[in-house]
Amino acid sequence: MADPTEISRTDAEGQFRVVIETPRGSRNKYSYDSEQQVFVLKKVLPAGMTFPFDFGFVPATLAEDGDPIDVLLLMDDPAFPGCTIRARLVGVLEAEEKNEEGKTQRNDRLIAVALESPTYSEMKSLGDLGERLVADVENFFVTYQKLRGNEFKVLARSDARKAWRLIEKSGRKYSQQEAA
Repeated sequence: MADPTEISRTDAEGQFRVVIETPRGSRNKYSYDSEQQVFVLKKVLPAGMTFPFDFGFVPATLAEDGDPIDVLLLMDDPAFPGCTIRARLVGVLEAEEKNEEGKTQRNDRLIAVALESPTYSEMKSLGDLGERLVADVENFFVTYQKLRGNEFKVLARSDARKAWRLIEKSGRKYSQQEAA
């Protein structure tokens, strides 16, 4: 795996790296355990429910929920846990999550496209994805969290600039934690 402490924004197009945790089409939800430096099986989704696209994180970030910032990565075929993929942001689903104990916290989902994807690489905004696809992604996260006993509420759909601000904020938070 590439150096997880580096965020590689390579140009004005907003390229960066995504580390895949859970591949598209998987019922298994994997998470990276940074202390053990391994991927672990976190849960298994119910029969008939799978991840609509690859799901992962931006290295060297720390989001409001205490984990690296989440990314749903659109590309043609699934990757595998630990695969690092060059991507471009197209937007973010700004969201909050309420757990079973009633605690609410932000849990945004960045939406990106793989630069090597023949199908998605030319897309630059959530609007390019189409209303139906974005609504399906929102519904996946709402249903996924509901099955975990949590409530997931989308607060806003925002553009790639807002998504970059969230990456930069979570990168600063990560750096501060590492320095402490």
